[in-house]
Amino acid sequence: MRTTRALAAAATAVAALGIAAPVAAARDGMPPVGPSNIVALPSVIARGGQLTITVDGCPQGGTATSDAFPATTLSPVPGGSTAKGTATIDRNARSGAHSITVHCTGAGRPLTHPNAFTVIGGVRGGLGGSSTTGATPTDMAIGGGLIAVALIGGGVFWMRRRAEKQI
Repeated sequence: MRTTRALAAAATAVAALGIAAPVAAARDGMPPVGPSNIVALPSVIARGGQLTITVDGCPQGGTATSDAFPATTLSPVPGGSTAKGTATIDRNARSGAHSITVHCTGAGRPLTHPNAFTVIGGVRGGLGGSSTTGATPTDMAIGGGLIAVALIGGGVFWMRRRAEKQI
């Protein structure tokens, strides 16, 4: 009984290997069909920033397009089937998620990666957080109140110390 089970298990393993081997060999011998993976780094970027795009399955390079940057050339990376390029995000790109479409040279079908990266709004740099010039009346009232409290507190402290020395 044990021999029958062992033979059945071995026959099943050989059959599975026999079916899988021709499929793997055929796949290894075929050239890549087209782009298979799109990676955009950083995944969150500000307007005007530089986005690095890496694509697998593009041994001859290609182009990457998006509504957030102009068409960008992807150059082949030596020693593999990967292509890489750098895109500059438009200054007027809308905030939110954007997709990337890649067309590989020599491959018929393009690949689109939806929501590949997110553009965030710009920052108002150089203003130091202020939007007015000079101190407002509220700022003056707060500053004057703090100075008055400091003077009164210092006077009370000085008067108490003076009284302690007389005893």
